[in-house]
Amino acid sequence: MARERLYLFDTTLRDGAQTQGVDFSVEDKATIARALDALGIDYIEGGWPGANPGDTAFFADPPKLKRATLTAFGMTKRPGRSVANDPGLQEILGAKTPAVCIVGKSSEFQVNVALGISLEENRELISESIAEIVRQGREAMYDAEHFFDGYKANPDYTLSCLKAAADAGARWVVLCDTNGGTLPDEVERIVGEVVKHIPGAKLGIHCHNDTENAVANTLMAVKAGVRQVQGTLNGLGERCGNANIISLIPSLVLKEPFRSLVDTGITEENLKHLTPVSRLLDEILNRAPNRHQPYVGAAAFTHKGGLHVSAVEKDPRTYEHIAPEIVGNQRHLPVSNQAGRSNIIAQLRDFGLEIDPKDPKVDRLLEEVKEREFDGFSYDTALASFELMARRRLGQLPKYFDVESFRVQVERRYNAKGQLLTVSDAVVKLLIDGERIMSVGEGNGPVNALDGALRKDLGRYSQYIDGLRLADFKVRILTSGTEAVTRVLIESIDEENNRWFTVGVSPNIVDASFAALLDSITYKLLRSGAPAGGKPARS
Repeated sequence: MARERLYLFDTTLRDGAQTQGVDFSVEDKATIARALDALGIDYIEGGWPGANPGDTAFFADPPKLKRATLTAFGMTKRPGRSVANDPGLQEILGAKTPAVCIVGKSSEFQVNVALGISLEENRELISESIAEIVRQGREAMYDAEHFFDGYKANPDYTLSCLKAAADAGARWVVLCDTNGGTLPDEVERIVGEVVKHIPGAKLGIHCHNDTENAVANTLMAVKAGVRQVQGTLNGLGERCGNANIISLIPSLVLKEPFRSLVDTGITEENLKHLTPVSRLLDEILNRAPNRHQPYVGAAAFTHKGGLHVSAVEKDPRTYEHIAPEIVGNQRHLPVSNQAGRSNIIAQLRDFGLEIDPKDPKVDRLLEEVKEREFDGFSYDTALASFELMARRRLGQLPKYFDVESFRVQVERRYNAKGQLLTVSDAVVKLLIDGERIMSVGEGNGPVNALDGALRKDLGRYSQYIDGLRLADFKVRILTSGTEAVTRVLIESIDEENNRWFTVGVSPNIVDASFAALLDSITYKLLRSGAPAGGKPARS
């Protein structure tokens, strides 16, 4: 049986922008739109023209898309106004996009409480707004807000709202779980009832994630007949977010019954771009990617237990539901106190270090990992620090420089304006190519000051760390009391957007931070191919 076409509709630029802490610039929106277009998304909702200066500017000069249909979003005309005299609707139509999606009330409760108008008048708002979009030769879509809650309370009225949109010429009628409280079995049952009145080829689904079921609800709606799905990159959205289109795409393309039921238009090659697109969004938002996100997270194909690794080495299907390369991800076999020889050997191989599995160094390295993790280190996350340790033990880490000493001072004082300030300065003494170099740095804290001092002068190595910056800094207290052992985890990023983690452990938080900083810089020198140091120290 031929597969039916399923259309993908991304709302990141509108719904995603409602996420707390998210604020897209016009250029951000254009970059994301182009990435979605290249991925193979069918519709891209660009925002709400007239709602804010950014959205208005975006539609005034939209990016050129090769495949996707750019869609403007807005609401039905207001009560008491004609289509021509509603400024909000006219601004939406003025965006001149090929498609327009308008939202309207589809719940008796919402009409009574939020709008305060008659049920019949609400249907007229829907019908007349859709009809105007169609009259202009545009593709019309109707987002049936609060559909599922409205249907459960009064199915007849809610269905009448859908029919008003469909009869007026809407290409798509989208069923919205606006409050995000509907569960998968309810979605499948209700959609199954709706398709008896409106063909599934004209129905869409829009789910919020307030019960952690947005993806599951969307899949059940597809199974029941809808042929448009809406979602956002990485599940961005108001409150708990929206259905994660990054999770939906591979589930629809790779998993049964969807693989045999529908065709999304996403090619095998496009699917490989899923992980890069997900991480592009995080880079734009300047936040660390969710390591545990399905399909694309760094931990999605990470195997920590020794027995698991041994099995995965024989056949990855023992503990992986798909091959990570299909979605542009990769397998990780970290080392930790749960690790066995298989972890060590596999991880060394990932580093490009070939070693005889019977080499006693493997056992010694495994034992050292377990001892150091007992002391508070954590290498399953800080793989950069583990690689440095492994290379040192195997004699394969170049010697770049030595740290002779460092000192940090924190001063709390009033400035000339009488403002209370806390300033840190640090002094680091290094030995590079036989030359002793002393660098001084100042910062808003001891770690910032140390970082500045280390970077200030690394002699001939300075050129290799120009693009290095710290992306995140985490501190965890491992034991109680003011004398507690502290673990510091630092995430670094370079000019090519490569990320890595390093770790330091000490009863002294500054000492632990310095160790993690030092590993970060050393790792950057290693990755950049910096040559080993030359001259011996002068006496």
